[in-house]
Amino acid sequence: MTDTVGTSSWPTGISAITLFVEDLDATKRFYREVFRLPVAFENDNSAVFEFGNTVINLLKTTAAPELVAPARVAPADAGSRLQLTLPVDDVDAMCKELAARGVTLLNGPVDRPWGIRTASFRDPGGHIWEIAE
Repeated sequence: MTDTVGTSSWPTGISAITLFVEDLDATKRFYREVFRLPVAFENDNSAVFEFGNTVINLLKTTAAPELVAPARVAPADAGSRLQLTLPVDDVDAMCKELAARGVTLLNGPVDRPWGIRTASFRDPGGHIWEIAE
């Protein structure tokens, strides 16, 4: 197949991930307190946090339909559909730090068969975050 529009280096990374949330204030507070990140941008419907070169955009579910129509926005209790992974140097130490920040782990720390140690937790919007070493 011929590359006529310069897509040979595409994709080069993910610039933004938008997570739909019912309670923007609670989720924004969680991200500030747990990840210790400042809000990079916000308006009435969203709050953006910078994770290195990727931004996480928390968007109220009421504002989400216009982005995904005709697809539907699933409710938070529909079940997990994704997991976001953050690398850490020491999963056990970070688990202790997360507990001090009020986070309840879903699982871990555990050594996975594929050779990494992980633990996971859920944000107020129902999104699963994993830490891995």
